[in-house]
Amino acid sequence: MTKPTKGKTSSRRNFLKVAAAGAAATVAAPNIASAQGPTSMRWQSTWPAKDIFHEYALDYAKKVNDMTGGDLKIEVLPAGAVVPAFGLLDAVSKGTLDGGHGVLVYHYGKQNALALWGSGPGYAMDANMLLAWHKYGGGKELLEKLYASIGANVVSFPYGPMPTQPLGWFKKPVTKAEDLQGVKFRTVGISIDVFTGLGAAVNALPGGEIVSAMDRGLLDAAEFNNATSDRILGFADVSKVCMLQSYHQNAEQFEIMFNKDKYNALPDKIKAIIAVATEAAGQDMAWKAIDRYSKDYEELQTKDKVKFYKTPDSILQKQLDIYDQVVEKKSADNPLFKEIVASQMAFAKRATQWEQDTVVNRRMAYNHYFGPNAKKKT
Repeated sequence: MTKPTKGKTSSRRNFLKVAAAGAAATVAAPNIASAQGPTSMRWQSTWPAKDIFHEYALDYAKKVNDMTGGDLKIEVLPAGAVVPAFGLLDAVSKGTLDGGHGVLVYHYGKQNALALWGSGPGYAMDANMLLAWHKYGGGKELLEKLYASIGANVVSFPYGPMPTQPLGWFKKPVTKAEDLQGVKFRTVGISIDVFTGLGAAVNALPGGEIVSAMDRGLLDAAEFNNATSDRILGFADVSKVCMLQSYHQNAEQFEIMFNKDKYNALPDKIKAIIAVATEAAGQDMAWKAIDRYSKDYEELQTKDKVKFYKTPDSILQKQLDIYDQVVEKKSADNPLFKEIVASQMAFAKRATQWEQDTVVNRRMAYNHYFGPNAKKKT
């Protein structure tokens, strides 16, 4: 047998040293990661602690915390704990907060095209269909482009489809568009422009400030969102008339927002969990909304003696006409606005035709089982 040369022996020893060092590093790596501990994030919602919307934010955080096994721990504070509700985008972008829960419409003052994620008729789409456009129709890429255009250092996840929101709470039933002339009214987003076009004097206030403003006479009327939120916030204490159905916020959804630097520093496994948790939380929220909103809708009538009225078709048509004028003007001033509208309309034309042709109108079935002429069912 040929003896190895001195040079070969030395090389072999060096190889073994390197291999041993690599093996040691591999064994030590988990201990190093473990020593670093879980990642903690401090968030804020744009909602008062008592609102069901803040509950949705807590639900989302719990899903992420549980799914990551505690490797990511999100703490969610209510509106105003760190910054005002409308200050969330700046706070997350700057890193004052690690993330937040709100709606894109609240950033309307930064870039009016952000309101296209929920403020308006949705081109006949509901909120779930608008989320379908966001995921599969190009909306995600357009939103990233939009945030980049204003230098927002955030990662955004729209989720949680909302049902059509009421026209609002009034002193008396609204029977025609002229009834809105001069009314001091609260709304947000593009709806500001729509209600201004209807003749209202609009004031955009966060949810937690609306009822007190109505109580003090600073507002004559207002809209917020749904039977549960409106009941919790105390709308029935300042008004007994609510007009149902409207196109001003027909297809809105919530937004989960991360500071981009904090998000990018997360392991890919955690990012994947965040994506799945967001979709799971959105569906769970939709189910919870059906349960809770329907209960509070019933109790607003039976316990709080609120009268609900359907918004007249003439007002709904007027909303659409004014919305088109607003969109035309903003599209002329803002190329990104125009690009997003074109993308939404292309998706909506296809998706809503499929829906209108395919999905049966459930009014007949409702009347059959629960209407005034329905036979008692066993």
